[in-house]
Amino acid sequence: MKIPDEHLAGCKVHPQANSTRAVVLRRPGAGVADVDFLFYLHVQASDKCRAQPGLLAYAAHCRTDAGGRPLAGVVVLCRDRLTKLTAQVLQGFTLFLQCHVEDMKHHAPTLLHSPPPPPIQTVLHELLHALGFSKDLFDTWRDCSSENDFSAGVTCSPRGKVTHVDGWGQMRLYTPSVISALRRHLVAADPELGAPLENWDAAPGMASSHWESRLLQGSVMLATPSRSGIARIDPLTLAAFRDTGWYVVNASRAQNLVWGKGEGALFGSTSTCHDNSSSFFCSGSGLGCHHLHGHKARCQSDHYLDGCRIYKPLEKGSECWEKANERNSSEERQGGEIFGSDSRCFFSHLSTLNHSQLMVTGRCYRHKCSGLNRYQVQVLGSDWVDCPAGGSIQIRGYRGSVFCPNERLCLDWDVRPPSKAEDGVPTGQPEVTILQDDTRSAYGPATDPLVTTALCVVAALSVLVFGLASSRGSPCKVRIHPALGDV
Repeated sequence: MKIPDEHLAGCKVHPQANSTRAVVLRRPGAGVADVDFLFYLHVQASDKCRAQPGLLAYAAHCRTDAGGRPLAGVVVLCRDRLTKLTAQVLQGFTLFLQCHVEDMKHHAPTLLHSPPPPPIQTVLHELLHALGFSKDLFDTWRDCSSENDFSAGVTCSPRGKVTHVDGWGQMRLYTPSVISALRRHLVAADPELGAPLENWDAAPGMASSHWESRLLQGSVMLATPSRSGIARIDPLTLAAFRDTGWYVVNASRAQNLVWGKGEGALFGSTSTCHDNSSSFFCSGSGLGCHHLHGHKARCQSDHYLDGCRIYKPLEKGSECWEKANERNSSEERQGGEIFGSDSRCFFSHLSTLNHSQLMVTGRCYRHKCSGLNRYQVQVLGSDWVDCPAGGSIQIRGYRGSVFCPNERLCLDWDVRPPSKAEDGVPTGQPEVTILQDDTRSAYGPATDPLVTTALCVVAALSVLVFGLASSRGSPCKVRIHPALGDV
């Protein structure tokens, strides 16, 4: 993305030393007044897009101030991955969008009430890279621990190198807020528990621009998108932005990260993910439930998981909350399954009395919350039955049991699967290709990416979640400049 000349200062050279004669290379532009960050959207069939057939978007920061804070960033959307409808909508995209914190506060509950669907996740992920979550910027983060210094606009001291390899060869990010957030999340006592960075998309001894997949499944800053369409703007990511020294973070807007919560300092290590000590990991290749229980899933691994195995949503028809997935097959009726907006996935080996007992697998049943981590379950033809978290129940008219997950359901208002009608989440997303060069972040394509909606919500989220403010204390504005000539 070439920054428009009208956004830049002028440039001239003096052919000879001490000469008053100058050659103007670029006349001064008007600039962009009263803006903290410029976000450029570029729709293009770039060389990188052509080289990566599964790539939807990538991002980078363009300019920084004297303290290292990004002043501008670009997200490139791969033109050939966009649907015809999306391209037509982009043609009429507004030239810029200004977001004021005070004016938008009353919209916060609506915008943050549910996880963003995959297209919005993609653009949001890329925007966060451009704002500062990047291996190219980690060592420019500032220590603004003195609140007075920050508010007064005093230059904060450099943090220096904040990424280091631990004793097991894992690259970690060590900054105060990140360490505290990870300790709270894992309920770990280690006073120097650095947050692990992905080791697959970085050379040995080098940092990645993503969190480690084994430890932070569900975070918006993983190297791979959540095929289930559920990514969290998690406390650890917000803590990282606080530690940049460039932003005031509204931590109350963090979304609950279920994965690994309370599991201790060793959770997610390659030495412990195989020992069956945590229900978040699995072994073999059997069927079960995604850890948020919105989807049927299969126990699988990938190169980001370093041999650890987790339950990943099935390719097609995995959503329990999607009524259209109800096929009324004999197997579903035998297992008592019900699909719908209030249905979730449960491990179960229920079978009707006139059939042999089924193997334990993921089954879809209705649920309703009765309190924090308390809920009831309804199976086809049954009444509502209390399901004690961590226990199991039997259902009248069925053989076998339904197992009740602990600390997975009825935890927060924001921990719930999206619905197709409400959030526009496509089903059956394909596998994606991820760039190995993490100087650019890459997400794979989702069906019908509603980029215009994505950008509007992302712009609002970037303000509401971060309380974005420069050290000079000016009002927050995010201005989006699209480059749509190639659409």
